[in-house]
This record gives sequence, structure tokens and C-alpha cells, in this order.
Amino acid sequence: MDFLYSPKVQELQQKLTKFMENYVYSNEELFEKQLNEQESRWSDIPPIIEELKAKAKQEGLWNLFLPQSKYGAGLTNLEYAPLCEIMGRSLIGPEVFNCSAPDTGNMEVLERYGTEEQKSQWLTPLLNGEIRSCFSMTEPEVASSDATNIEASIESDGDYYNINARKWWSSGAGDPRCKIAIVMGKTNPNASRHEQQSMILVPLNTPGVKIERMLPVFGYDHAPHGHAEITFNNVKVPKSHIIWGEGKGFAIAQGRLGPGRIHHCMRLIGAAERALEELCKRVQNRVAFGKPIANQGVVQEWIANSRIEIEQARLLTLKAAFMMDTVGNKEAKSEIAMIKVVAPSMALRVIDRAIQAFGAAGVSNDFTLAAQWANARTLRLADGPDEVHRAQLAKLELRKYQSSKLLTPVEK
Repeated sequence: MDFLYSPKVQELQQKLTKFMENYVYSNEELFEKQLNEQESRWSDIPPIIEELKAKAKQEGLWNLFLPQSKYGAGLTNLEYAPLCEIMGRSLIGPEVFNCSAPDTGNMEVLERYGTEEQKSQWLTPLLNGEIRSCFSMTEPEVASSDATNIEASIESDGDYYNINARKWWSSGAGDPRCKIAIVMGKTNPNASRHEQQSMILVPLNTPGVKIERMLPVFGYDHAPHGHAEITFNNVKVPKSHIIWGEGKGFAIAQGRLGPGRIHHCMRLIGAAERALEELCKRVQNRVAFGKPIANQGVVQEWIANSRIEIEQARLLTLKAAFMMDTVGNKEAKSEIAMIKVVAPSMALRVIDRAIQAFGAAGVSNDFTLAAQWANARTLRLADGPDEVHRAQLAKLELRKYQSSKLLTPVEK
């Protein structure tokens, strides 16, 4: 690996950093203010978001993801990593550049597996930032960390599919701009275990689709984006809405979740970097027991450990991105699993230290630390819990040392 960023990436880093400093950080409070001034936090989009999106698009800071695609910015995963990190420093940052979840993952699905009709109807407006989307996979009645457990029914009915399901944590469904859901369910429960599932496009205005409630995260509603519980009762959509084909849902999910997982990790590194910066500034400006907090040995240990942990996580993220580019997502599955375990836990530790340094202010909404901590904690569950990734890693590691014949215990 070459640890130097290319001139193209360095230029984009500078442009993104400048844009974040000039426009994004300074408008985080305005975003919340405009959100609270509305009749409902779900009724409309704070105007500042659309203003910033237009400005970012004008400056060419738009759709920087999508490697190996005519629709993206021509960046590899490795080139995108440091840019995604910069966006992740703010919770509103990714959307400003049209690089936020779950839209990025949904756009990758449509770009790789969608028909030309599906791309025209849904991918183009998503790429333009005109609409948003959600991904409906998780279900309340089953352990959805095992996707084969999913019970949603997608039954053939003439020229249509009939969908019955109860989904939750469909991120983005509360957004008034959210027009389309990618729903995962079973088209053939009798097929082999990994070929029962399919993915299908369901417009949210289809009869039978109902958002039952929005689900807060540690008290944060994440409006106007949010996370919804949705029911699909006898929802009929044309057969042309199936993605790739029947039985391809599990394969699509594996293709979608690889990039999605690493994007989360990139953003978390940015969140941790900002937390460490705020920690360092805070402890040098606060005096306790007759000396700056920065002079306390335990605080210096927090700072040193945070820097070490961020650098470790960044290197593993870059290695995973490099492997995705060079040998493909499937061959990089160990590295993707490793960083998905490492990055959220690292970010939680760093942000927690910053909260401790800020004292009572750290748990308030006056700073972004509490909200970033809540977001990082969810990512130990989203796209697969830590335990699932560790189990996969253990199996892959054990496989390296399997003998060609079964070993028998040594007799005493």
C-alpha cells in the first residue's frame, strides 16, 4: 500500500475541509433551530440543508462514493475513505454531499443490480438529491442478524407481487422526501437457505404501506430522517420492481453491506477525530484544583490512547478499502468484519473521554458529543452486531489451520 494520498484526493480533502469549516459546522445549530420551528419535526426539511446541498453540488463535492461506476466521481474505496472521514465529523455532513446512508447503499444496489427502468425511475433522482430512500430488512419478531430468519412474504400474484411484512429500523422512512423502500423478503420459503430471499422496490405511497411509528435512539429522534416501524399489508407492486431476480436477495445484501459497513467506519473515524480535537481544546482552557485540566496525568493518558486508537482504526479501514479495490468485497470480508468491530468501539471510547473532559456540558445538546456517542453506539448493531462479525472472523481464521483429515484426541 502507498500511504500517500494522490494529488486528486489531497485537493478534495482540502476542498471538503474548507467547506465543512465555512458552512457545515457553523450551521449545525441552525439546522436544529429550523427543525424545531416547524409544525412537526417530520413535516418538512430545514431549508439550510437544501441550501448546503446546492452549494456542495456547485463546488463539485457531490456523489463522491460509487467506485467503478459512471455515476460516481471516479474514486476508489481507498480514495473515498479520507473524504468520507471528513464528512463524518458532522452528523449533517454526509447528506450535504449526497453521501449519506441508507441512500448510498441503495444507490449502489440500483447501480449494480437494477434494470434500466429502475435506474431511470429511482437511481437518477437519488443521485440528483431530489428524493431519499429507505432499506427495510430488519424485523421485530426475529433475530435479523441472521438474514435467513426474515419472515416477510413476497408472493407472486399474476403480473404483481403481493407483500406482507412488518419491518422496523427502516432508517430514512420518516423523511418527507423518502419515496422508495428496498424491501427484503421471501419469494420462495422452500428454496435453499440462501436463495429464499429477494429484494423488491416499494414506493412508500403504495396502498397498504403504513408507517406505524418512528423509533428514537437514546432519546434522539434523528428527524427528519428517523427510523421507522413499517407494516406492508397486501401491498401490490408490479413484477418489474424485483431487483435482479427472485432468490437474489441474500447475494444483494452481502454486496450492499460490505461498502455500507466500511462507510460507517470511515465516518466514525471523523467523529472520533473531532471529539479528540474538542477534548484537547477544552482541557487546555479549563482549570481545576489550581492547574489546567490538560496537566492531569489521566487526561494526558486519554489523549494519548485516543490518538493511538484512531490511527489503528484508520489504518485498518484503509487496508479494508484497499483490498475491496484490488481483490473485491468477497475477498476483503475479513478486513471489513474486523473494522466493523473495531471502529464503533474505538469511536465510543474516544467520544466518551471527550464527554468526561467536558463534564456536564458533554452530555448536553450544546455540543455534538452526546449525539455522536448515541450514533456510534447504534453502529455496534447496525449492519450486523459485533458478535456476528467476530464469529465469522473466528471461522475464517480456524479454516486456515484445518487439517486434511480430522484430528483425534491424543490417547492418555
